[in-house]
Amino acid sequence: MQIITPDSEAFLRRYLDNASPTGFEASGQKLWLDYLKPYIDDWKLDNYGTAYAVVNPDQPYKVVIEGHADEISWFVNYISEDGFIYVIRNGGSDHIIAPSMRVWVHLRHGGKVEGVFGWPAIHTRLDKDSNVNPTLDNIWIDVGAKDKEEVLKMGIHVGCVITFQDSFSVLNDRFYFGRALDNRIGGFCVAEVARLLKEQNIKLPFSLYIVNSVQEEVGLRGAEMVTQSIKPDAVIVTDVTHDTHTPLINTKKFGDTRCGNGPTVTYAPAVHQKLLDLIIAAAQEQQIPFQREAASRVTGTDTDAFAYSNGGVPSALISLPLRYMHTTVEMAHKEDVENLIKLIFYSLQKIENQHNFKYF
Repeated sequence: MQIITPDSEAFLRRYLDNASPTGFEASGQKLWLDYLKPYIDDWKLDNYGTAYAVVNPDQPYKVVIEGHADEISWFVNYISEDGFIYVIRNGGSDHIIAPSMRVWVHLRHGGKVEGVFGWPAIHTRLDKDSNVNPTLDNIWIDVGAKDKEEVLKMGIHVGCVITFQDSFSVLNDRFYFGRALDNRIGGFCVAEVARLLKEQNIKLPFSLYIVNSVQEEVGLRGAEMVTQSIKPDAVIVTDVTHDTHTPLINTKKFGDTRCGNGPTVTYAPAVHQKLLDLIIAAAQEQQIPFQREAASRVTGTDTDAFAYSNGGVPSALISLPLRYMHTTVEMAHKEDVENLIKLIFYSLQKIENQHNFKYF
């Protein structure tokens, strides 16, 4: 069974290179649905853009596998009289990496304008009293305009969304890297699960909902909405986690996880222990490598939104170790991606119709 094919990797490239900022995910959702359509029975889109596909829609028991579609970005917040653009975050964008980065300013009704995050030359920062460091208040975008009027004539205004230009690539034939692996790589993984189920002619005894939620980066909002629409009986969420073995990360604080050692399963109050046990059993039976991590209070992922909805929904989290999260060079090991897809694929086959996830 080939987990990731040349065609699916080509889709991953298109999908990651497409801009899909929080609140503006439509173009990415179209790409995702177009890829999924040969492998599903039906699909829907909710009012805020969460897309979900369905296999076996007539079965009463509903299982969700989910990733989120949005990426971090910026909003135009202020345009100076000299034509420089100041920004606020849309999600957890990192101001430290912004200086000298190339960006697209997306216009309201289509089109985009190229720009750069400017920064003073090193020669002008040698005064020990200047202490110029990037902050959210002092980074700016330059679109080559002579003044504010020219910026406005370009179609740029307060509220336009901005994304970095960096694109998908493969490093050392081992790592996928680029912007927005958090977490369109999750949307890719659940789509691949749907493809494999179809190609392997596997009939599940329940309705399977393949969900690509919006607005995770601003508070799990897409999952919060769509769980009320689907009313699932069980949920497996996939997101990213940290490779804690790159420099400057405290493993005692952030856990012991490495790229290349397999996806992680999370222990947390929101994670249903019987569903977690089922996933671990699937990994052990299929000899899929996996790692363990713990989350205090909340997982910080869509797992929390699903778990605490509809009177409580058995939910679990499988994560992909990632280097350099919320930068333009997020890195994921190709074998971890394949093993995450396999783990969801085999876990689903262990869930029986009306599976007993009662607490005791």
